[in-house]
Amino acid sequence: MDQSNRYARLDLNESDLIAGGKHVLCAYVMKPKERHDYLASAAHFAAESSTGTNVEVGTTDDFTRGVDALVYEIDEAQEIMKIAYPVELFDRNITDGKAMVASFLTLAIGNNQGMGDIEYAKMHDFYFPKDFLALFDGPNRNIVDMWRVLGRPLVDGGMIVGTIIKPKLGLRPAPFASACYEFWLGGDFIKNDEPQGNQVYAPFKETINLVADAMRRAQDETGEAKLFSANITADDPFEIIARGEFILETFGKEADHVAFLVDGYVAGGTAVTTARRKFPNTFIHYHRAGHGAVTSPQSMRGYTSYVHCKLARIIGASGMHVGTMSYGKMEGERKDRNLAYVLERDSTDGPFFHQEWYGMKAATSIISGGMNALRLPGFFENLGHSNVIQTSGGGAFGHKGGGTAGAFSLRQAEEAWKAGVSLPEYALTHAELRGALETFQSDADLLFPGWRTVLGIEE
Repeated sequence: MDQSNRYARLDLNESDLIAGGKHVLCAYVMKPKERHDYLASAAHFAAESSTGTNVEVGTTDDFTRGVDALVYEIDEAQEIMKIAYPVELFDRNITDGKAMVASFLTLAIGNNQGMGDIEYAKMHDFYFPKDFLALFDGPNRNIVDMWRVLGRPLVDGGMIVGTIIKPKLGLRPAPFASACYEFWLGGDFIKNDEPQGNQVYAPFKETINLVADAMRRAQDETGEAKLFSANITADDPFEIIARGEFILETFGKEADHVAFLVDGYVAGGTAVTTARRKFPNTFIHYHRAGHGAVTSPQSMRGYTSYVHCKLARIIGASGMHVGTMSYGKMEGERKDRNLAYVLERDSTDGPFFHQEWYGMKAATSIISGGMNALRLPGFFENLGHSNVIQTSGGGAFGHKGGGTAGAFSLRQAEEAWKAGVSLPEYALTHAELRGALETFQSDADLLFPGWRTVLGIEE
């Protein structure tokens, strides 16, 4: 059934829709299946995303037609489809009137992802108008609050030197806490890897108690504050709350040294919102494990990493993993710096829409995945700053001098970049950075040819 007469309005102007402030706009890359008309398939997609069915029904009235989702632009050659969703379509809380990401995704990438006439459709960008955006939590904490704990400037406080304890699974509580202590002697921040929780060989409460003790000992020895991101992910919101409350109680007066890691893709927005609202004074660390199932360029359905990051800020994440923009081991490109910009800037340009954030607090970029000290300067140059949380696993504990030396090498790499000094030159007076060059020699050869000559090492 061709529904384009009802669910397509190609006479609508995007700038007028934005000025009106009554619609959420979504841009998709969409391809119909063979022998299906592009506009008819687009209209069918919009219908399935809002008020439509596959047949005419007697319950439809004039008001219902007034909240139809409408295709307002198509470019068949570029496979681009844009749809305007009236904000009235989206569900609101009965408790406080707030909007919810769950409802937005239910319509924008819900049943339409499995329609028989659609080969693929992937959301690449969306736009929220001012009044609708105000119905979401946004972040309550970000990197500024971590800088405050660390005693740094609250503007351009720089990279937070972090790690993920490796191996990600298999360590019992005492070895895990010992590794934390080792890294904290040189670094700032440790996160649980995303699968770590309450395994039978590493009971959650025992591990957290030992980590809190390790933090206090490292702080006493270094005279510096330390940070820990604890995984509280669970299916059950009550379990999330129980874990969070135990962690805050255990860390006590140092509760502001703690972040809560939530696997926001696999556990969903409910988990993130539960943590954000129950623990408003704690940094909510959005881990995106599994997101590649829909965000990878190889996946032609779902949504992109840009959309994912934008949603994370809206839902209230304090920080979000953004990948390494081709500088680490994970899939990515240099232009992925836009993932960081949509988290941290007050005004952002996406691939299709400009988004003003109207005072919504910034979120923080978290980078991990195959990074070491040698790869940091290029990453910072591409991004334009070093105000990120950086978590190197092998890049720290793979250092020839161990985790403490690895942490110092990461810190020294940022210092060198800020000073405009090449890493081999800086390594002449910084032993840990020299150790990183000697440890990660393939990266050193690629990124700093001639480094051996600078350091006086015979080839």
